[in-house]
Amino acid sequence: MELGHRRSQRSPPPQPAQLPRSDQLLAAEDLGMTCGQRMDSVTFHHDSVLSDVHMLQPRARHLMTRLNRTGQPVFMSKFRILSRDQVLDQTKDPDHSEERGSPLSRESEEGNSPMRRDPDERGSPVKESPEKSDFGEGPSRAKSPEKDQSLELDEDGDFELIRPRRQAPECGRDEVCPVLLSQTDPQDPEDPTEDNSESADVIMIEHTMATLLEDVGKQVWRGALFLADFILSEPRTFRGATVLELGGGTGLTSILTATVAKRVYCTDVGEDLLSMCRRNISLNKHMMELSGGEVKVRQLDWLQRDLCTDPEEEFSWSEEEVADLYDHTTVIIAADVVYDDDLTDAFFRTLYQLCSSLTHSCDVYISIEKRLNFTLRHLEVCCEAYEHFHHCLQQLQDLEGPVRFNAQSVAPRFPQSLIYERMDQLELWKVSATYITNLQETCTDH
Repeated sequence: MELGHRRSQRSPPPQPAQLPRSDQLLAAEDLGMTCGQRMDSVTFHHDSVLSDVHMLQPRARHLMTRLNRTGQPVFMSKFRILSRDQVLDQTKDPDHSEERGSPLSRESEEGNSPMRRDPDERGSPVKESPEKSDFGEGPSRAKSPEKDQSLELDEDGDFELIRPRRQAPECGRDEVCPVLLSQTDPQDPEDPTEDNSESADVIMIEHTMATLLEDVGKQVWRGALFLADFILSEPRTFRGATVLELGGGTGLTSILTATVAKRVYCTDVGEDLLSMCRRNISLNKHMMELSGGEVKVRQLDWLQRDLCTDPEEEFSWSEEEVADLYDHTTVIIAADVVYDDDLTDAFFRTLYQLCSSLTHSCDVYISIEKRLNFTLRHLEVCCEAYEHFHHCLQQLQDLEGPVRFNAQSVAPRFPQSLIYERMDQLELWKVSATYITNLQETCTDH
């Protein structure tokens, strides 16, 4: 089920005993299950959503590492950052943008593709000749006895054919089998896993799978990878800057931003989600130490007007951090936060309040994915969340005040540094927030 779907009234889900054990493990929900309860008691709900990143990532193993505070299974995924040579090789031919975004085409360069490719033809699979097939098919397999002396006659005078054993074709990806590695203390989110190679080109992210709509921030979405690609391709825009991310989720985009930026405030809501984000930052701190960047996980609720500064709250803001946010933030980023109209309204209200409180102008980068659905109201395929986003974006530009907003679409011509499926439905928008108070005062004086 795609993220943009509304909850529908369907027949009750099947009982847990009717589901395979692997499906039970993947379909764990936040139903108040504690770590002491059996995994067999988990049921799958029809209104659960699962990110395509976790379903379509090639040759990936999703390893279950622990249970979070609410009893949800937490999985570990690794995302490899392509080297400079690999990125340049993918962008040699601008007419093959689809092949650059295909995970399988990336796999073929590593020798893991299920199809053999001709090095002289970019992206063109070469079928095995019938003579070399393992399936015994093709006209060349039916050889006459005059041409093939290996054929023998049985006692009745019939030809005795020995057929090779059929082998299943390679599917291009490994079977996804969740494995319980360990169960860590849910009160110790800073404790990293032992399997941390600290590779400079691999980012490790803990996440959940098959969550309800209100918990989609615990998964990794294509919009986060798409925005991270842009950030890695434009280091001059983010180098040495103070960046604020709205709806940071698992923290993947903030971590990669901190490899070039000075400081990143990764914000979201929910104690369990923020704890998972902080854990991911701890797992990948070696990536940020090379550039001297840092990520601070803080709570920022779009439905609240003020920042949480209560010192008793775990992810609250200090006075120094609030001052640093308003005085030094020059870039705001948000990845795949457009899927609910009410949250989209709250997002734009928060964006306007933040930009109006900053001491100088800033740029906002928003990545979105158009999720097309068939609606009974329109009796056609449409994307209501995307249309509402454009409506709010236009309203933001029409506002009159000390800050003027100008929005423009960013062409997706930047190289792809992460392995995922880059679709045409992915878009990146840049919103420039510019102060005009000083200009108006100057014109009035003259």
